[in-house]
Amino acid sequence: MAEQLQFLVDRLATPVGELVIVADRAGKLRTIDWTDHETRMRQLLDRYYGKGGYALDRARDPGGLTRAMRAYFKGDIAAIDTLPVETAGTPFQTRIWRALRRIGKGRTISYAELARRIGKPRAIRAAGLANGQNPISIVVPCHRVIGSDGSLTGYGGGLPRKQWLLEHEGALR
Repeated sequence: MAEQLQFLVDRLATPVGELVIVADRAGKLRTIDWTDHETRMRQLLDRYYGKGGYALDRARDPGGLTRAMRAYFKGDIAAIDTLPVETAGTPFQTRIWRALRRIGKGRTISYAELARRIGKPRAIRAAGLANGQNPISIVVPCHRVIGSDGSLTGYGGGLPRKQWLLEHEGALR
């Protein structure tokens, strides 16, 4: 039987709700989500690491991640740019998630552009699905992907949060 992964959990109050921050013992961010979506977060953890394949232990500011997220919400948007992340996913998903990290702060792209950036211009719907399965919201900035017509579409934390995040980053005025 595989050894159980030990994850560290902290919480952070933000202007748009409380975040759950989950890191591994090496300080890599494994997942981040809103507390009102914690059930979904645990389902993703179960999917990626197996039920019982991990333990969640409370910790204060694991790997400095809580401090970095606090700085982001206080206006230092670049504070999240180089945070170490680690997650499981399919090869296609991980390609999408890497592409998300390359979307600059204060910018948005469409789902079609996201698919194009990974060399799969016809895989728009699949890119959208992979974007929606991103377990590390904000840091892997899935909120920076919008509809081709400029509309705010889909965000696991809800469209009001997506709008707030984009305004906070200067992508919407």
